[in-house]
Amino acid sequence: MKTLTARDRRTYRTRRRIVRPVATDRLRLTVFRSARHIYAQVIDDARGVTVAEANSKSLAPSGDKTAQAKAVGAALAERALAAGVRRVVFDRGPFRYHGRVKALAEGAREGGLEF
Repeated sequence: MKTLTARDRRTYRTRRRIVRPVATDRLRLTVFRSARHIYAQVIDDARGVTVAEANSKSLAPSGDKTAQAKAVGAALAERALAAGVRRVVFDRGPFRYHGRVKALAEGAREGGLEF
């Protein structure tokens, strides 16, 4: 039996608590935060495809990391709305809803996504 790391346990605990996207016809907005960049994507779990994505590496927005995260959230919302996605479930993974993760969520909400 495989021993899970603390990070894996946090991730599974978060994913277990979110409302199942397949049952609610919502897609999943997932976030990955590295030391330098932040990445976000909207995933259709039923089909197994990424509908929209945005990251601070390719966008290269100006400002501090929190401002960059907010810009990534706004860009993701714009791309998701263009793909016809309005309602999502926010999956923060092992990261706390604080700082850059919270700024990305606020940027996505201001961009027009509902979650």
